[in-house]
Amino acid sequence: MSDVTNLTVAEIRDGFRAGEFTAREVAEGFNANVAAAKALNAFIVETPEKALAAADAADAARAAGDLKPLSGVPIGMKDLFCTAGVQTTAASHMLEGFVPTYESTVSQKLWDAGAGMLGKLNLDQFAMGSSNETSFFGNVISPWKRGSGDNATLAPGGSSGGSSSAISARLCPAATGTDTGGSIRQPAAFTGIAGIKPTYGRCSRWGVVAFASSLDQAGPMARTVRDNAILLEAMSGFDVKDSTSLDLPVPQWEAGLSGNLKGKKIGIPKEYRVDGMPQEIDALWEQGIAWLKDAGAEIVNVSLPHTEYALPAYYIIAPAEASSNLARYDGVRYGLRDLPDGAGLQDMYAATRAAGFGPEVKRRIMIGTYVLSAGFYDAYYTQAQKVRALIARDFDRAFAECDILLTPTAPSAAFALGEKQADPLAMYLNDVFTVPASLAGLPAMSVPAGLDSQGLPLGLQLIGRALDEQGVLNAALAIEERAAFSARPERWW
Repeated sequence: MSDVTNLTVAEIRDGFRAGEFTAREVAEGFNANVAAAKALNAFIVETPEKALAAADAADAARAAGDLKPLSGVPIGMKDLFCTAGVQTTAASHMLEGFVPTYESTVSQKLWDAGAGMLGKLNLDQFAMGSSNETSFFGNVISPWKRGSGDNATLAPGGSSGGSSSAISARLCPAATGTDTGGSIRQPAAFTGIAGIKPTYGRCSRWGVVAFASSLDQAGPMARTVRDNAILLEAMSGFDVKDSTSLDLPVPQWEAGLSGNLKGKKIGIPKEYRVDGMPQEIDALWEQGIAWLKDAGAEIVNVSLPHTEYALPAYYIIAPAEASSNLARYDGVRYGLRDLPDGAGLQDMYAATRAAGFGPEVKRRIMIGTYVLSAGFYDAYYTQAQKVRALIARDFDRAFAECDILLTPTAPSAAFALGEKQADPLAMYLNDVFTVPASLAGLPAMSVPAGLDSQGLPLGLQLIGRALDEQGVLNAALAIEERAAFSARPERWW
């Protein structure tokens, strides 16, 4: 038997069902990899005992002929999802030591489907970041290195950098992520894996620590398109506890997978050809177009004229919602409390928030508070919401001409840690291709498609109509089949 930690979710599920190995062997293999990869700092909390308990339950279920969809599959859980009895921090000092007594809806669905938990994955603090450098628990390290031999420590993307790094390094076969402006897709592109942000409302937000409530959406990350379809089926579904949850049946996305795109039209938005985009990214985009043609699709040029305003609008709306959501962390009800001697209530508020939040979180809270303040609300927040509506209308018009949009996922390959930390604007520009779909609430997926000249992964993004996850997955599968991406990082950790 080959090393089980090299297997995909589908291969683990099917091999376990066929009796090729036990679930405990799988869990032990991944537990060993997690323990040996401390240098990557991908996990905040490791839960090997929970992975083994779920594995033993799966082995017993197989003997009894009572298997579940994810029996025998251990996964990583982004530390933004509340997990009963296991510390949940959102990678912030503010929530350090917080142990929920309840389970998020998404994680509960995964456990009900038979999955086991290997641990809680590191992220940018409160999911605010594009490089996983804002975590209170330290930077997550990408398992990839540049081929030039400069030995630079690379960013795994953010905010779901712990998830992307762990999957790429074979510490887990799949993981949960959350995507507010690209935090599933960009880290997936940086580490050579696949990840999908479903339509807003497909996955419940209940029990997920909030960043920007009108944008946050949970989704899966894994090495293949099929694995993403498998995980997304388990994660999705209506939740009465989430007022934004969609009361719709969950499609059988895995069963519907097909790389045959005959009769489909793929739109190429001209506004995504931004100034200064590396030639390698443009060449990969052209290659993706050729692959989709080969799959039977017709290529059409489309326009999304308000794309240039997406990033500015996002960095008004998201901080505004963050300012509101994070107001609850005041040292009174739960989380950190910093109470200096002789301090009054206002002093406690100030001391707690100063100590509990990191610099990027404070920056976004201050931006958000400013744009929501009297005299500036209409000038900034209201205008940004109008731009958001225009962006959504652009997509509606584009989808009158095509079925799926193809774009690059990110404007570059992974950059070195610290390379952009001093320039927040340069960091925010990492989301230039992912933010528009988030503002419109559309399903979008990144799939690995090639390597740059330094041997680092590059991804292509597929964007679909609302609720057309199947179309996105199928187009991603067509690229995956033709790209035949099999590169993996050489182990150095």
